[in-house]
Parts: sequence; structure tokens; C-alpha cells
Amino acid sequence: MSSNIPQERNLDACIQVRDLDPQVTESLLWELMIQAAPVVKVFMPKDKLTQQHSGRAYIEFQSEADADYVMRIMNYVKLFGRPLKLKKGNKDKIDVGANLFIGNLDGEVDEKLLHDTFCQFGTIIQPPKIMRDTSSGVSKGFGFVSYDNFTSSDMAIEAMNGQFLCNKPISVTYARKKDSTEKHGGHAERLIAAGKQRGIPAFAQQGAPANMPYGVNPSFPPPPPMLAQQLQQQPPPPPPGIMPPPPPSFHQ
Repeated sequence: MSSNIPQERNLDACIQVRDLDPQVTESLLWELMIQAAPVVKVFMPKDKLTQQHSGRAYIEFQSEADADYVMRIMNYVKLFGRPLKLKKGNKDKIDVGANLFIGNLDGEVDEKLLHDTFCQFGTIIQPPKIMRDTSSGVSKGFGFVSYDNFTSSDMAIEAMNGQFLCNKPISVTYARKKDSTEKHGGHAERLIAAGKQRGIPAFAQQGAPANMPYGVNPSFPPPPPMLAQQLQQQPPPPPPGIMPPPPPSFHQ
């Protein structure tokens, strides 16, 4: 435990905890989380004047597998009457677009039930969100679940679409992208996600244009027209083992 953020930490093994009760301390979180997996560090940002924490904490575990396991079993566990809301720390790496829309939800379905239902298919990168009326808090009947890979989201759609949850059949599809009519889960998005997992930058994952002739490397532009014409006019190379004829001599 420490009051300072470590300079080097494994972001893939980090979890953010939100909505913590003021009574929660670093030592208490350490004792709770170590029941599930080995803990490397617990950090709770505090106000410099009051020394009260902001309701958030960051926990680093020994491995990414440990963090994923804690995400599954500790999400929405209540501490001082408040459910813990866990979120993976390295969101830039794992938010690949495997985001699902869950529709036709019964009013009795809450975020914990949604999490417990869908976490069996893989790691959920942030607490499931149920859209609610701002004044009454009543569910609008739909929500969202986000995974760290498309294999998990595909399995969730196949297994849960049309299944009953609290006596109502739910619909499970890919959510629409923000400010767009296009849905997540497309071919290009999957290629980029696969590249992220292999450490390939996004600009190198687009591939050749659809009209690119077969065998042409898109990384290198074609030769200028004059050079291409000169190359075509040159005679083919001689068979192996045969010396080419000498160039013709020109007399003045």
C-alpha cells in the first residue's frame, strides 16, 4: 500500500474501483481483494486539505489473469452498503468495440444481475449500464455490456439472444457506434482489435485497397510510368549459367 502512484505498473493487471463509501480505507480494500488474488498495490487519491478519498481506488494485481478473475467475482460486492463497481484500468487497450445492446429488459433487472448473467462469457471491462429515467430512476428497458474481445461478445449473443431474464425474453445484439447508424462488431473493427492484441498499430492494419491488383505491396508505390516502360522494354534475364551477350559497340 502506498499514497503515491507507482511510476511503473502493469496496466493490464490494474482495476479501478468506483463509488466507494467514505469509511473504506486502503488497508480494508487490500484485505478484501487479497481474498481473491495476490495484490501488488492499492492507491486511493485523497483531497490534499481534508485527506478524504474521492470515492475511487486503483488496485494492481500480480497478473492480468488475476485482475480478470477479480472483475468476475468482486463486481457489485457490497462494502458498507454500497456495491463495488470495478473497471479494467487499461481501457485504451481493451476497449475494442465488443459492445452489446441488451433490450427488452424487465424492470426488476439491475446492473448486478446483468453483470452476473453476462460475465460467464468473458471479461466485462466496465460495469454494465442500464438506462434509467433521470427523475424516477426507473429502468427504460435496455442496457449495455462491453467485453474485452469479440469472442466473448459473439458467445454472449449466441447464448443469450431470446433467452428469458426475469420472465421476459431479452434481445442481445451489437450496439450502435456513437453518433453513427453503424453497429459494432464489423469486419474492420475486428481486424483492428486483433491487431491491438498483437501490438500492431492501427494505421498498419487497414490492408490494401479493394481495387489493389493481386501481388502489389500497398506499402510501396508503383514505379513512375517512364520507368515502368523502360523496365518492360528490357530483355529478360538469361537462363542460369549463361553469360549475357556484350552490349553492342557503336562506331563513329
